[in-house]
Amino acid sequence: MEMILLTFCLATLLVLLLNSILKQNATNNVNLPPSPWRLPVIGNLHQLSLNTHRSLRSLSLRYGPLMLLHFGRTPVLIVSSADAAHDVLKTHDLICANRPKTKVIDQILRGGKDVAFAPYGEYWRQMKSICIQNLLSNKMVRSYEKIREDEIKLMIKKLEKASSSSSLSPVNISQLFMTLTNDIICRAALGRKYSSKEDGIDVENIVRAFSALTGEFPIGEYIPSLSWIDRFRGIDHKMEEVDKRFDDFLERVVKEHEDADKETTSDLVDKLLTIQSDKTGQFKLEKDALKLIIWDMFLAGTATTLSFLEWTMTELMRHPKAMNKLQEEVRSTSPQDLFVTEKEAEKMNYLQAVIKEALRLRPPAPLLVPRVFSEDVKLKGYNIPAGTQVIVNAWAIQRDTTTWGMDAEEFRPERHLDSDLDFQGLDFKFIPFGSGKRICPGIGFTSALIGVTLANVVKRFNFRMHVEPQRVQHDLTEATGLVIFRKFPLMAIPSSA
Repeated sequence: MEMILLTFCLATLLVLLLNSILKQNATNNVNLPPSPWRLPVIGNLHQLSLNTHRSLRSLSLRYGPLMLLHFGRTPVLIVSSADAAHDVLKTHDLICANRPKTKVIDQILRGGKDVAFAPYGEYWRQMKSICIQNLLSNKMVRSYEKIREDEIKLMIKKLEKASSSSSLSPVNISQLFMTLTNDIICRAALGRKYSSKEDGIDVENIVRAFSALTGEFPIGEYIPSLSWIDRFRGIDHKMEEVDKRFDDFLERVVKEHEDADKETTSDLVDKLLTIQSDKTGQFKLEKDALKLIIWDMFLAGTATTLSFLEWTMTELMRHPKAMNKLQEEVRSTSPQDLFVTEKEAEKMNYLQAVIKEALRLRPPAPLLVPRVFSEDVKLKGYNIPAGTQVIVNAWAIQRDTTTWGMDAEEFRPERHLDSDLDFQGLDFKFIPFGSGKRICPGIGFTSALIGVTLANVVKRFNFRMHVEPQRVQHDLTEATGLVIFRKFPLMAIPSSA
């Protein structure tokens, strides 16, 4: 009996292996991009590390800037050069503007009823228009300047208190930045701040958990028969937990606004409720969609800004010469006892160079948001079939030595001082926020905050990184997810300048 079972297992394995070889040979005949050898059933999933952007770059250095992987049966095109990104995000932008369907999107985002993950089409255009008009337009972003100033001043007071303490205890800089970005988003979008202590909602953990989930490659997504592995890994439970906790919070926020006695609309939720109640409009804003717009603003506004700020401060503290140069510029431009305004920050050349270099070296979403081809396409001489998912490795593109030089891995803001290169998605060597139709619509919102925050923080304080001996080896460790945070909080000891 045992021999029969062993023979059957070996025969099954042989059939799967032969089938995989035949399929690979067949697909090679239709001129697909180069691919690493893949295993039966799982494809190339075993070649992904926890830091997917790093493992994909390692593979692309061997197989080229256009590389075809298979996650289970799903073909995935990996784009790792500026030239290839141009063809995908500009030349073929319209037929590569859709998002792949995933379990996370289906469950938490109701199949893509938000802005970031909605299918390309009229619904997405209407949703994006609502977000821009009511929160992300240049006019709206400028109107939140006083909110940004208020919250940055509150953060500075916390740093002043810590710097005046005789104990010189380290401060959790990551937590300060999370509170700053979350409070600004809450005030702009929801009308008031929501504290985890007072309101029972831990936005930080929810944002981090959701980012981690969207960066996962669930086995069941690509191999349905192995979906039990995701349940065993706890992915399904995490999805349910994030979905329930944030939906409960959003439901409460919406109800507060519905019950409030207001004559004028003031924040994003008020405006969305006005749009929803307008029965004469052609576009009907459902309640789920309304809540998911708010959710997108939290994820995009809080996650990307936090990632940028904590990694930029990390690099500045690791490079004292760059920190000193930035402090000299800020302190010589703005009087010591005054708040650095946003207009002043915009004119500081070295500050803008630091921002660009941090976005180049550590883009918040290193793989951007995945796309999918809706039609067959010819790309660099290769035939790419419809339904192929597309991952653009912005992290790899922005560290390409052929573009950035042999010091591409180094944090060197000076490289941007004589360059007019920006991050608006027009130059494909530098696309931290993406490009084309699906470029991040919140660039202006994020840009307005990061410069003025950095300027005021480095102007008033000197920082000494606090790293315990046992933590030296993992102080730069990255968390996993769509947006890459530090795995461990940035701890530093501030002192008054």
